[in-house]
Amino acid sequence: MSSDTGDAAGRPRQGPPPIRIRRRTLLLGAGALTTIGAASYWLTEGQPPNPGAAFTTPLRIPPLLQSDVLDGERVFRLVAQAGDTELVPGTRFATMGFNGTYLGPTIRARRGERVRIHVTNDLTVPTTAHWHGMILPATQDGTPHQSIIPSQTWTAAWQIDQPASTLWYHPHPHGQTELQVGRGMAGLFLLDDDSSPDLPSDYGVDDIPLIIQDIAVSSGGGSPGTPVTSPIGRIGNTVIVNGTHEPRFEASTNLVRLRILNASAARCYNLELSTKDAFHLVGTDGGLLPSPEPLTRLLLSPAERAEIVVKLAPDADLVLRSVPHELGMSRGDNIASGAEDTLGILRIAGPRTAPARSVPISLPSSALPQRANALIERHFTLGDTTINGEKMDMTRIDTVVAAGSTEVWTIENSSNRAHNFHIHGARFAVHTVNGDVPAGPLRGPKDTVFIPRGETLELIVPFSSFADPATPYMYHCHLLWHEDQGMMAQYVVADGGLATGPSHDGAGRHH
Repeated sequence: MSSDTGDAAGRPRQGPPPIRIRRRTLLLGAGALTTIGAASYWLTEGQPPNPGAAFTTPLRIPPLLQSDVLDGERVFRLVAQAGDTELVPGTRFATMGFNGTYLGPTIRARRGERVRIHVTNDLTVPTTAHWHGMILPATQDGTPHQSIIPSQTWTAAWQIDQPASTLWYHPHPHGQTELQVGRGMAGLFLLDDDSSPDLPSDYGVDDIPLIIQDIAVSSGGGSPGTPVTSPIGRIGNTVIVNGTHEPRFEASTNLVRLRILNASAARCYNLELSTKDAFHLVGTDGGLLPSPEPLTRLLLSPAERAEIVVKLAPDADLVLRSVPHELGMSRGDNIASGAEDTLGILRIAGPRTAPARSVPISLPSSALPQRANALIERHFTLGDTTINGEKMDMTRIDTVVAAGSTEVWTIENSSNRAHNFHIHGARFAVHTVNGDVPAGPLRGPKDTVFIPRGETLELIVPFSSFADPATPYMYHCHLLWHEDQGMMAQYVVADGGLATGPSHDGAGRHH
């Protein structure tokens, strides 16, 4: 892995000339395994005799970031870097990462700990470090307002006070987030607490992080390509997991917990096992569910996380893959957005011998917020690249909420595109989907949620007590091209007074 951040004149490296990758119609027999560029695709009908035949590279496990305990704080250090990385054999890509040229180490801390994270920018452009899913003061959130210019160090410090969960960190520079995240700037941030769920918990052994990104490889292979531009953003033709192309994981236990992060800029993944067997969803963005939810498929849009438990037979040889799904758009837009692709993600081999272990019946989840506690309702309409008809303005505060309050946010996608919706500094519950009780995958704590075209979700959002009327949090679409185009707004948390901002009648409405 070598470093190359610019040309001889010091200009940022731009990569090769654009190559337009077009979707091709494949007329192959059911069960065939084909390759487009360097990406392996399983056809929808039937299954190949050996579904993981091409997936032989050992899965890379991101290292845990080392820390020091100084004056009662757990101190971490990150460095934003650029370089080039061989993501596909024989093909190097211009990449970015933390403490390396692609992705970042896993940060791990416990509820109740005070943490301090020093982030140094060794890039040639400004960046930030946003702690996605974390409940913390707005000044520490790593938004575009906490920009880190080249050669400078920014420090965030706060006390962790939320349940065990799988969070992540990534840059959030206004207008440049898709570029930086898409080139690899992402890492997991795992939180532990005093609960003791009967789940696999040995990091890298039976508790496995999966950071999924898509990249573009030229149609002939051997060189980077240009992602397809779709209505939801840029779509690559090759899947990389933890920086590993066509990864294989050799399990040593019969239960494996997968902590899955969709770190792609736009592509959604509809996950299933090649055997069509059920797996168990045990956690969503903000923490554990009350009990494991058996599923055969799970859709994850960008920035969403899921913890699933897979039960393996001793002779298991299966593939976690993404299969076609519905984004609610026209068929042409769905195709351009990758919704009809079938993609291998990870090959999993069962243990030769291992003690039998069962999926637990219940889990130590935290209580979700209740609608009865909400005093204010607001309505947000998602356009193609706007929220309530407005594009992002760094100088404008769109919403003011009362510290410690709970609100109902109704999010309506009236656009022609699929979207998702992320709220900084909050964990919310999905109360209804188009007026109905949400399905199993939406019954856990969330901070990001997928909203297809024409659908409306009602969210119950408790806000923190970190009052700061001068420093905003964000809410936005986490399809990063949409975000960069201005599909983002700002809210502040204030003590006392009437909360303001969009609602059904244009102002805060009390019940």
